[in-house]
Amino acid sequence: MTRQQFSHNLQELREEIVSMSSMVDKAIARSVDALRRQDIDLARQVMLSDTTINEQRWHIEERALLLLATQAPMARDLRVISTVIHISTELERMADHAAGNAKIAVETANEPLLKPLVDLPRMGDLAREMLSDSITAFINEDEPSARAIVERDDHVDELYNQVYRELLTYMMADPGTINRATRLLWAAHNLERIADRVTNICERVVFQVTGNLEEITTASY
Repeated sequence: MTRQQFSHNLQELREEIVSMSSMVDKAIARSVDALRRQDIDLARQVMLSDTTINEQRWHIEERALLLLATQAPMARDLRVISTVIHISTELERMADHAAGNAKIAVETANEPLLKPLVDLPRMGDLAREMLSDSITAFINEDEPSARAIVERDDHVDELYNQVYRELLTYMMADPGTINRATRLLWAAHNLERIADRVTNICERVVFQVTGNLEEITTASY
C-alpha cells in the first residue's frame, strides 16, 4: 500500500467517525424528544437504530485493525488509528444510553409525566453540543478546543444534580411518584454519562495530538 493510499484510508476512517457521530447525535435527540412527548413510535426508532450504530462501530474497528495489522503505522498515524477505535467505542456506548432512555419512554408512556421536562432536554442539548464540538476537535486535531470542551461537562453535572434534588423532593412528598421519578432520574443519569463519554473522546484527541495519555479534570468536579 502506498503512502497516498494509506493517507486516503485514514481519511475514510475519520469520515466514518463523523458519520457515526451524526447517527448518535440523532439518537440522543430523538430519545429526549420521545421522553418529553411520550412518543412510543419515536422511542422504538431509537431502539432500532442502536443495532445500526453497533454495526457501524464494528465496521470502523475492523477497518482500523486491518490498517494496524497490514501497515504497522508508527507515531502520529498509530495514534490516529488508536483514537478512531476509542471514539467509535465511546459513540457506541452513547447510543446505548440513548436507547436506554428510549426504553424508559416506552415503559412510562402510559403514565402522566411527573412534570414538564425542562432540565432533561437542556442536558441533552448540552451533551449534543459537546459531542459535535469534540468530533470537530478530532478532525481538526485541535487540542485546546478538546480541553475546553471538557470544562463544559460541569454544566451537565450541575443540571443532573438539580434534577436529582428536584426528583428527590417529589419522592419524599409523595411516595406514589417514586416509580416515575426513579425512571426520570435514570434518564438524567444516562445523559450525564453521555457527556462523560464526550470527555473521554476529548482526552483521546489530546493523546492524538500530543502523544500524552492523561485524565483531563475540571475545577468543580
